[in-house]
Amino acid sequence: MLNNNVYKALSDENRRKILDILLDGDLTAGEIAEHFKMSKAGISQHLTVLKNAKLVYAEKRGQYVIYSLNTTVFQDVLKWLLRFNKEES
Repeated sequence: MLNNNVYKALSDENRRKILDILLDGDLTAGEIAEHFKMSKAGISQHLTVLKNAKLVYAEKRGQYVIYSLNTTVFQDVLKWLLRFNKEES
């Protein structure tokens, strides 16, 4: 069963866009913020929601925090979605 934080995280368009951006590779919060017209504090709040849902990893490298996708959780989401397809068949 998926964690309720996953549903909350995926419900927001900005957070889905962050996930899309991270598909191309790991980035800092500042690099992610370059894709948005919102404050870095706003980006930070979205990243916190994504971290709490375990959809992204945050790794401290020197003075930066590097964000990357947690593909394991996405596999769980896909398994959950595929269950609906099986029930329809």
